[in-house]
Amino acid sequence: MTAAALLLAAALLVGPGATHRLPPGAAAKPARRHQERGRDPLAAASALDVFAACLRSGMAVSTAAAVSATLAPSHLRRVLTRAADLLALGADPAAAWSDPTEHRDHHTDALLRLARRSAASGAALADGVTDLAARTRDDAAAAARAAAERASVLIAGPLGLCYLPAFLCLGIVPVVIGLAGDVLRSGVL
Repeated sequence: MTAAALLLAAALLVGPGATHRLPPGAAAKPARRHQERGRDPLAAASALDVFAACLRSGMAVSTAAAVSATLAPSHLRRVLTRAADLLALGADPAAAWSDPTEHRDHHTDALLRLARRSAASGAALADGVTDLAARTRDDAAAAARAAAERASVLIAGPLGLCYLPAFLCLGIVPVVIGLAGDVLRSGVL
């Protein structure tokens, strides 16, 4: 009886469809973790890194997409989950890697194009996804630098308004008064 129960449990874990589905309790934990870092600009890059690592380890594309979808930001998660489900059902990769919604970013578009091109040509998807993750990280770093530069410009204005009167009162006015006193005493005027 115990051996039969163990074999049944093993069959449920290894059976079709079980490879890309998470246990019911496991889905709640990544969702909460994703909500905590919902505004993380590097979340897409880390999800793409996990996707590439899964592909390099020999995982099926549908399984790798399902695993990495748990870490991805909302729109990328929907795209990866949809592709994983359709690929697991045996859909055409071109149809699976299409996105019917119009609200997407350029990194998701690049992933969709890359996956469709890989499915059509047979090229390795993992290398392209790794490059896309690196580009995503570079774009996030450039956006952070631009935000820091904007902040420095916005901070310089109020600081200038605070220090300019002090500079005038303590630096320029005494020099002008001293020069004016010298000029008036010399009799030039």
